[in-house]
Amino acid sequence: MRPHNQILKMAMITEKGSHLQEKSNQYFFETAMDANKLEIKRAVEKLFNVKVKDVRTMRLQGKMKTLGRFSGRRSSWKKAIVTLEAGQKIDLVEAV
Repeated sequence: MRPHNQILKMAMITEKGSHLQEKSNQYFFETAMDANKLEIKRAVEKLFNVKVKDVRTMRLQGKMKTLGRFSGRRSSWKKAIVTLEAGQKIDLVEAV
């Protein structure tokens, strides 16, 4: 089994994510491309000492970028939306 810090790359703090934290207790994380939902759930529970209710994942394509006459694509990445049990909370500012 991989270390938890290789499964969860970073917590994503965005305007939409902040709204979902307050409204429905959901948090966004950038994860490893080959991590599955069970690994993500275990990593969040171990690192932050919380109970996870649900994990939703999505793969996002890297954007096309151009620099002068050269064009290429940024790396694709995977995002997980983790829903916590009622009463649970992650303080991302101190945890990061």
